[in-house]
Amino acid sequence: MRTPFKKFLASGNVFIWGCAAGVSVSLLMVFGLLLLIMINGLGYFWTSDIVELTLKDQQHVTGQLAGREVIPRSVTPDRPEGRGRLRVKIGNRDLYGLDFKWVNDDQIVSQTYPADVVLLERREWGNMYGRIKALYKGETLLAAGNEGGWIALAPLISTTNALHQQITRIENIEIGSINAEIESARLKIRAFEMGNPSSPSPSTREGKEERSGPSGLLTTESTERGPIGNLEAQVADAESRYQQKTIELETLRAQFNEHSVVMVDANGREKQIPVGQIIRALRPNEMGLLHKSWTYLTNVWSVLSKEPREANTEGGIFPAIFGTVMMVIIMSLAVVPFGVLAALYLREYAKQGTSVRLVRIAVNNLAGVPSIVFGVFGLGFFIYAIGGTLDQLFFPERLPTPTFGTGGILWASLTLALLTVPVVIVATEEGLAAVPREFREGSLALGATKLETMIKVVIPCALPGILTGLILAMARAAGEVAPLMLTGVVKLAPSLPVDSSWPFFHFDRKFMHLGFHIYDVGFQSPNVEAAKPMVYITTLVLITVVVLLNFTAIILRNHLRKKYAGSVL
Repeated sequence: MRTPFKKFLASGNVFIWGCAAGVSVSLLMVFGLLLLIMINGLGYFWTSDIVELTLKDQQHVTGQLAGREVIPRSVTPDRPEGRGRLRVKIGNRDLYGLDFKWVNDDQIVSQTYPADVVLLERREWGNMYGRIKALYKGETLLAAGNEGGWIALAPLISTTNALHQQITRIENIEIGSINAEIESARLKIRAFEMGNPSSPSPSTREGKEERSGPSGLLTTESTERGPIGNLEAQVADAESRYQQKTIELETLRAQFNEHSVVMVDANGREKQIPVGQIIRALRPNEMGLLHKSWTYLTNVWSVLSKEPREANTEGGIFPAIFGTVMMVIIMSLAVVPFGVLAALYLREYAKQGTSVRLVRIAVNNLAGVPSIVFGVFGLGFFIYAIGGTLDQLFFPERLPTPTFGTGGILWASLTLALLTVPVVIVATEEGLAAVPREFREGSLALGATKLETMIKVVIPCALPGILTGLILAMARAAGEVAPLMLTGVVKLAPSLPVDSSWPFFHFDRKFMHLGFHIYDVGFQSPNVEAAKPMVYITTLVLITVVVLLNFTAIILRNHLRKKYAGSVL
């Protein structure tokens, strides 16, 4: 018995099978986790039917079924399936203060799916489930009853959605650009005054000059003295345009809030809702499979392309997607040059000895430093030291309001570049070591200098290894949250780091991040039950973004492997 067992151990098969089993279990756990995220995330977009439950106390519960569970310790011989309870998304938060409600099976008298129940997706207070009682324009009744109100409501929602887009464009783009123009002119005035303390005061910058007019009469014209007067004229002109836009905005808002609909829930409670607060009205119980599938795709696109609302528990996550991708790109542009140069020096130029070994040990140990430590370093070095100095040198007119002396996407990206540079250094060194020695010697024998050999021979052959380090760096940086909380990420960013105003790329702006969005929605939301679907959705999108970024780098790496077949990587 012992001899066959010893032979089996000596063959190494047990270790091979053990490794295979470990890898299989790991893959099953990963795929199981992904399946769980996909089921809970993608299922959120499907518009399920609306159920109306009648309870023993004659109360009604209307909403969408969101799950069922068995009550613990309810399994008995006469009831082997146990007593259960339903989880219903009742919406109507402004009426009941809840989004979800648990209903025990033994309390349900009847369960129906009425076709005329309406679902209103609102900009605030979540969904509204009920029936339409009346539709008003101001105090004038436009339609009464559920059917008449349903027919008249749809075109009004389309009109108010168009008005909402117009209002948003005026607020964010037109008025925003005017405010930026006013702020820029005022900062220039302040900069001029700081550089010229003896400049005349605003009350003395205008003078009167008498000139002879065409008819020979003396006319008085105001003349502006110096550049400050020109800037103040620009401010006055911009403020005039601002007032015009404000009047236009008030007119649009009056039209936006002109109509209202009175809804009645299953228990007879009424609620008057401005039509402008309604994004969409649906009757899920009347919708067919094709209609629901189209609504599903619409919901997916809405989440990927719109901004969040309702404390990030509803709406879209586009700013978080944009911020995550832009941060990873900036981080990659910063980490690759420094990591490659450091690896080149350590492998090709530095004299191998104790000092180089110590540097390599330091680099390897740096990879194990907790990420929050890098966040503290980024806060102290990048934000307070470098950013504060930049503000004093180049933006003194903005002080004490900081420009680069506060968190922003640039400092967050550079902090993550420091966090991931050890990975790039190690991977690049391995790539350089894999380049055959004959390539270097052949290049030098043909008369190329060492620098030309590095640029034209060694680095191209080591590019697959460099990209391997970049892939690992992107994967780690995209999921880091702790350093970002100290260096620039926010719950809700008022504007993207890239827009149409000069200089187009605003590296000083704060940004949203998918990882922080998961933390904020999952652990800081006042409405935890309503936030759960958004947590799964954001997690799924974050995984997808990381996979797409890595997949792009992997394709490029495979292309380079074929091109430079001499490299073993």
